[in-house]
Amino acid sequence: MTTSISSQQPRILIAEDEESFIDALTVGLSREGFVIEVAHDGLQALEMFESHHPDLILLDLMLPRMSGIDVCRTIRARSNVPIIMVTAKATEIDTVVGLEVGADDYVVKPFRLRELVARIRAVLRRTANSSSPSSSETNGEILEIGELRLDTKRHEVAMGSKIIQMPLKEFELLEILMRNAGNVLTRDMLIERVWGSDYVGDTKTLDVHIKRLRARIEADPTHPQLITTIRGLGYRFELPTRGK
Repeated sequence: MTTSISSQQPRILIAEDEESFIDALTVGLSREGFVIEVAHDGLQALEMFESHHPDLILLDLMLPRMSGIDVCRTIRARSNVPIIMVTAKATEIDTVVGLEVGADDYVVKPFRLRELVARIRAVLRRTANSSSPSSSETNGEILEIGELRLDTKRHEVAMGSKIIQMPLKEFELLEILMRNAGNVLTRDMLIERVWGSDYVGDTKTLDVHIKRLRARIEADPTHPQLITTIRGLGYRFELPTRGK
C-alpha cells in the first residue's frame, strides 16, 4: 500500500455533512493553497477516495449512511493515505476509537483554521518523508529479537512463522523500539521520531498506537512482556532474558 503526495497543490477530501462547516473549510483551505473536494456522507467519501485519490482526508466522525469510524477502517485496509479525524469535545472515547482504526491525527470542534492547517501540513510532510526510502530500507535490514522479526525493506513483521499485518505508523514505532531494545524511550522522543518534531497533538496518539502494537505482538496484551511501560518516562522494548 502506498500513498503519493502531489508535487502540485495537495488535494484534500473533506467528508462532512454540515454545510456551514463545509463552506468555511472550503474557503479557508483553498486560500491556503489546497484543492478541496467534498463528500457529504460516508459512502460518498469512499467513492470519492477511490476515484479522486486525495492526498489527505479530513473525516468527520458523525456522517450519514456510514460512520467516519467505518470509513476510516475501510480505507485503512487498502491505503496509508493520511486521515485526520474531526470530532466533538464530548466524544473523547470516539476519538480514541478513531486512532485505533488508523487515523493519523484528530482535531476537536470548534478549532481554529490555523491549527488545522498546521496539522494538515505536518501530516503531509511526514507522509512525504516516510515514502522516501531510507538507507536501511534500501539495504534490506532485518531486526530480530526473540521470535519477533522486522524486515525494513519488505515492510514485514513476523512472530515466528506468523506474518503480522501492520500499518505504517505502528511499523515505524516498532522499528524504533526494537532498534533501542533495552533502553527507555520517552514519550516525547517517540512522538518526535514517528510523528515529527512539528506534531501539535498530545500523547494520546502514541499511547493508542502502543496499545495496538501490544495487541498484535504480545501473548497477553493486558500483561505486556515485550513493550513495557516505564511510569513517568515512556516505553521500553525488553530484551530476552538469558536462557530463553
